Amino acid sequence: MGKPRPSAPTISEVAAAAGVGRATAARTLGGYGYVSAEMRDRVLAAADALGYRTNQLARSVSTGVSHTIGVVVADISNPFFGGVALGISEVASARGFDALVLSTAEHLEEEINAVNVLVDKRVDGIILSSAACAADSTAHLQLPNEQGIPLVLLDRLIPGLDLDAVVIDNRAAARHATTELIAAGHSRIGFIWGPPVPERIEYRRELVEAAGRNLWSDGERLTGYLDALDDAAIPLDLDHIMLGEKTEMRAYEAVTRMLALDAAPTAFFCTETDALTGTLHALRDAGLAIPSQVSIVGFDDSSWAAVMNPPLTMVRQPMLELGRQAAELLLSRIDSGAGDAEPPMQRELETEFIERESVAPAPTHS
Repeated sequence: MGKPRPSAPTISEVAAAAGVGRATAARTLGGYGYVSAEMRDRVLAAADALGYRTNQLARSVSTGVSHTIGVVVADISNPFFGGVALGISEVASARGFDALVLSTAEHLEEEINAVNVLVDKRVDGIILSSAACAADSTAHLQLPNEQGIPLVLLDRLIPGLDLDAVVIDNRAAARHATTELIAAGHSRIGFIWGPPVPERIEYRRELVEAAGRNLWSDGERLTGYLDALDDAAIPLDLDHIMLGEKTEMRAYEAVTRMLALDAAPTAFFCTETDALTGTLHALRDAGLAIPSQVSIVGFDDSSWAAVMNPPLTMVRQPMLELGRQAAELLLSRIDSGAGDAEPPMQRELETEFIERESVAPAPTHS
């Protein structure tokens, strides 16, 4: 048998060591009520000497404040969400809040579980990048509201749901990126990361409807791509749209299929990191040189994109600022309290188009 685990010091022991009453020690360590500066210093010194640690859960039950916010992201391994989480943490830490980060792998059931866990832990607020595509799949988001916990949507809106949100202008970003390719002479542009539908789409109307059932951010990017084609009077070729499961392998397969077309794309617009890496693998395996034979624009700029050969032209999202503003908005709601009657706010940030060397004029022989 191992040694018995030593018991943690109690508030009563801290009070005795400081020579004060238990109620005074409890107020000091719990951060509530009035305690004189002299008494506070004595209690904190005794707590430090004994190695006392505040029971945060008990404190949150008694005070109604945990000084913790919950952050639910779609995929913490994605550099975009890592950058967003860092921005949230910076603001939260400066305000004396801890951030508890949970990742859902884009699974709605995991998201539901994460929200329930955070509510049970009595967090003071939640920032959520939701996998839900419509209001009819958001019943779980009523729970925080019922418990008086403010919630801010991050990166994605949910049609039909009126909540605080911090997002980017995905439609404008995609429209600009596609327009840059068109300006370089490309009229056959593959769109990598379309609606996750298994069946073949034969009409534009079906594509738009499928996008409407997709994640809001993905649908907005597809809409921006269509806007740019319309602006330039370029007919939509549905064979140039990736459909199906959103994985790197599926992107590879979609690009390989497009390259075999008689009217193969001369450029690709990839709207996620996995879409970009799948496309790069497919172009390498096809023996195509970037940008002399095919041009490419990616989304979510990163350090590796700048050191590729050639360096990749990218849409850069303000990851840190998205996180910072989401945290600031949430903390303002927490400060306002449960009686906050201000209507929901939506903040929309701009992206930056980073021109490097992966875009060139369309090959004249194509």
